[in-house]
Amino acid sequence: MAELTRREALGTALATASGLVAATEATVAAADKEGAELPAFRFALSKAKEQVYDGGISKQATADNFPVSKGIAGVYMQLQAGGLRELHWHANAAEWAYMLSGRARTTIFDPDGRSQRVDFGPGDVWYFPRGYGHSIQGLGPDGCTFILAFDNGYFSDYATFSITDWLAHTPREVLAKDLGVPAATFAAFPKKEVYITKGPVPPALPADPGPGSEKSTPLSHRFRLEAQRPRTFAGGIARFATVKEFPVSTTMCGATMRLKPGALRSLHWHPNADEWQYVIAGRARMTVFASGGRASTVELGTGDVGYVPMGYGHYIENIGEDECRMLFVFNSGVYQEIGLAEWMASNPPELVATNLGVPEAVVAKFPKQEQFIVAPPKP
Repeated sequence: MAELTRREALGTALATASGLVAATEATVAAADKEGAELPAFRFALSKAKEQVYDGGISKQATADNFPVSKGIAGVYMQLQAGGLRELHWHANAAEWAYMLSGRARTTIFDPDGRSQRVDFGPGDVWYFPRGYGHSIQGLGPDGCTFILAFDNGYFSDYATFSITDWLAHTPREVLAKDLGVPAATFAAFPKKEVYITKGPVPPALPADPGPGSEKSTPLSHRFRLEAQRPRTFAGGIARFATVKEFPVSTTMCGATMRLKPGALRSLHWHPNADEWQYVIAGRARMTVFASGGRASTVELGTGDVGYVPMGYGHYIENIGEDECRMLFVFNSGVYQEIGLAEWMASNPPELVATNLGVPEAVVAKFPKQEQFIVAPPKP
């Protein structure tokens, strides 16, 4: 019965993936009905159920426990030094990750037989297209901590295919034929999925791999986000990893942002993507405008996740006494936004004045260009 349940769940996950756009549109339509109750736009990932393994831990926020997040799922993961997120692939989502601390090594293998091994440090990003085989291992001395994001809110273990799980459910004689060794070779192999295991810390990568030792991929799966020159604003800074800067990341993009105390991430919306947020440090207040006279305000602290569906207006304020650091992930490789101030400035002043029922002199005081991060008010 357990195996039947797993297969049924996998079928459901894959069916959901194929109809993701329709499901998202239906959900938004339902939420847009007059008087409909708004979903929760905050999830306390730091307090989520923790899965503990020999080599690390994981916590996840998917559409199952955070229903509004139908377009993007997230996982918080820690790996000990030598801890290995085993060889696996995802059938229904691409994977985008941001390193919070420590060092990790990934491997990836693509359908053209090309492979890549890369080491990552704090502030680095990786991207693995849907279906590509990969692994993640913590390096010394302290392992690593990172955030994983997937471009499908229905990502789950039931659409993640692990090598130990597959081998455990394949007859030994078949494995013997396929891998060219005696069937007895597989007697000591794991009898079920290990997910995260632990082994020795791997040796350092060679500075220049020898000829034929590795089939390099044409596009690197690593992007050093925090090494990029930031976009600087009166109220803080932001760094972006879009398909322009990180060409392999075709279905997802991301950014990090630092908001000064009292600063405002200006009113805006994203016409092409959902927004998934993770608070690295600090406190913030987010308000989401859902049309029909409805809006929801939530407070976010360190370790919390926020979510904004595609097209919903929103803004974020730093309400703490210290700088607020946030990670943003979008389920499109192309970053798009429309800012309220910039949009209004693009229209004739008399049109805006008529729309709002105020004199043109009032409209003339509004900003004439993009705000993005607004400085805190002067004392």
